[in-house]
Amino acid sequence: MIASLTSRDNATALKIVPLEQRGLQAWLGKQSKSLRAWVSSNDFRAKPGEILAVAGRDGSISRVLAGIGSGPWAWASIASKLQKGRYRIEGELTEAQADDAALGWALAAYEFSRYRKPRRKKVTLVWPEGASHRHVERIVRAVCLARDLINTPASDMGPAELAEVARGLAEVHGAEFRVVEGEALLEEGYPTIHAVGKGSERAPRLIDLVWGDPGDPKVALIGKGVCFDSGGLDLKTAAGMKLMKKDMGGAAIVLGLAQAVMDAKLPIFLRVLIPAVENSLSDRSMRPLDVIKTRKGLTVEIGNTDAEGRLVLADALAEADAHRPDWIIDVATLTGAARVALGAELPALFSNDEGIAAAVLGAGERVGEPLWRLPLHDAYRRLLDSPIADLNNIASSAYGGAITAALFLREFVSSETRWAHIDTMAYNLDSRPGRPTGGEAMALRPLFAALHERYPGKSSFRPTKKARKKT
Repeated sequence: MIASLTSRDNATALKIVPLEQRGLQAWLGKQSKSLRAWVSSNDFRAKPGEILAVAGRDGSISRVLAGIGSGPWAWASIASKLQKGRYRIEGELTEAQADDAALGWALAAYEFSRYRKPRRKKVTLVWPEGASHRHVERIVRAVCLARDLINTPASDMGPAELAEVARGLAEVHGAEFRVVEGEALLEEGYPTIHAVGKGSERAPRLIDLVWGDPGDPKVALIGKGVCFDSGGLDLKTAAGMKLMKKDMGGAAIVLGLAQAVMDAKLPIFLRVLIPAVENSLSDRSMRPLDVIKTRKGLTVEIGNTDAEGRLVLADALAEADAHRPDWIIDVATLTGAARVALGAELPALFSNDEGIAAAVLGAGERVGEPLWRLPLHDAYRRLLDSPIADLNNIASSAYGGAITAALFLREFVSSETRWAHIDTMAYNLDSRPGRPTGGEAMALRPLFAALHERYPGKSSFRPTKKARKKT
């Protein structure tokens, strides 16, 4: 149960009257003259997230008028403005509105408190009538898991710790779990993951989780798990390194998404691959102009050791693609260029398939977390050419960096495979209602909605650890 939501209603719960801007005047027409005057004198217009307390005859607050909109964020704003106490919603909401109210309220209560006592006031909402408890709780747990992982500093969230989180999820949901670690990466054919992580004392590893019925459609989720990125020998500046604990944000989002998928028992055969590394400096670090042979057999010249995320994803993409899944989705904090193009709040989507692109973009609009599609512009592929290898890990031009990074990844996915790549910030640079400064599960909700819509229904399958042996 989510602490900010309760099933216990009583007479002390203060009423919230949800109002939309377009319906405010019609509602006011049915109210008393004194209430109309109060609303007018306070210039209350029922804008999303706006509240107005209304006093009763004894002078105490009798109810709160609240402006609502589409999506959960207006409700998060409402929750953040209210005084400590218990509240309930008066009047009818649609099922979607009820879910949004509960979700926004719960996310407004999020606080990362691993290293200090919680400071948020306790504002509790009686579960809105018609809200799906299971769905809301599922999404809140997934988002909060991703946020917690990203917010945890690299000292406590290295490759080993990230693997243990994935192991815990596998145990809860009956998934098969495996880790390929250290020198075993070379033995099993994951040379780029090894090359990026070998400079750190904390061994690199590939986290591999399998869940579901092998007879169901195969879906592969891949998350960039660079637990800290110094830039390697092409060292970042202090400012560039400051937020690099979040460079495993793709892995965190994928783990949250996988938890939601398994909890919902979507009828898919799920494969989660997370290359978990720390990009550090040592006498073992990869060097500029080294050439690495990838799992797919392509050779890559290292133009810059700070373009490491695409390297670790390359081997994971090649492994996922070899099993011909219905969908491959990778999520990564991959380029600053995507942030320059779209800002910090709008993830970039690349895809080789119109269907998967439309599904993810449409789901993003419906859940109130949009993404923006950028092109896989074929003409820019020449910018990745190398004079001595199949390709370079950086482009010869400083322009279009998000596109050339996506084109690099496309080299490791067959043209027949439906693939989507999401380049995300995974971090809120400032606070907004329900989205505090810090780690953020950007694109998780749209991806879950897209998967749920493509693979609807309830699976009767109860996963076992024999799943991999049946592939």
